Amino acid sequence: MEHIVQSKPPSFKVTGYRDAWQMVLNQLQMEMSRTLFDTWVQPLHPLGFKEGVFTLGAFNPYARDWVDNRLRSRITRLLEGVFGEAIDLRVVVSNGFSNQPAAESEQDESEEESDGDTAISDTLPEDIEPGKKTKKVAAKPAQPSPRKVMLQRAYGSKRAAVIQPERGMFVTLYFLQQWQPIIGHSAVAIILASRSMCYWNPLTGELRNEVETEMAELAKRAAVSVRTVKDVLNQELVKQYFLRYRVRRVMTPNGIRTAGIILQVRMDDPLTPEDQQEHGLQEEEHWYSVEFDGEED
Repeated sequence: MEHIVQSKPPSFKVTGYRDAWQMVLNQLQMEMSRTLFDTWVQPLHPLGFKEGVFTLGAFNPYARDWVDNRLRSRITRLLEGVFGEAIDLRVVVSNGFSNQPAAESEQDESEEESDGDTAISDTLPEDIEPGKKTKKVAAKPAQPSPRKVMLQRAYGSKRAAVIQPERGMFVTLYFLQQWQPIIGHSAVAIILASRSMCYWNPLTGELRNEVETEMAELAKRAAVSVRTVKDVLNQELVKQYFLRYRVRRVMTPNGIRTAGIILQVRMDDPLTPEDQQEHGLQEEEHWYSVEFDGEED
């Protein structure tokens, strides 16, 4: 009688947690688009592997949550295939400036980097045999990694404290290359100025795209005149796809007066009318709320 032999998933011999993570990276790179991989996976760095817990470091909470929500199970399965045992994946924020404990990581690094030829003596005096000379080896100062040097240059200086490079706004090349020739530089400046006053997290879906402001404030942010702001807000393409507004009025002892405007801003980029026709993809006509149906001068 023939016996059916159930094959086990292959496991690979690795010399450390860094080798294991590199194997996982290679596999994920083949499975994911280049944009997603370069944005979310490539910046991850292994911090250690101890007692079945594999720790990954992410640069910020958004990256940590993205990996937890979308890749945890896949990375765990790949690591289990590499190590041949059950793995508990832990993703933490570790960007070089946090106070995360790194004892496990430093211990693993010292074990991997030691070649066994030279040992640094930290023996207590009572353990040294009388008359026996010991060779003292000076510990080399730890050199910061190129990544930490880069981060310190970007975020750790007084200059960076003023510029705040971590506070950015995502702008697509499509917006600059396809929309700018259609709506003009002034409209682009006003749309970006309006977006800078709002908030959108495409990963969590959190959206705050209504803002109370004034024509003069919007003009100042976009470095254009108030007249230009009014003209742009009434451009048909801008009204249809990017910006809606209504006048905010208040009652005063002297009657009703204008007290600025309320903007609703589209935070993602629609297809141009030409691309809609070419690709057969129609944009949502009413992306804005019903109260913004009728704009006012």
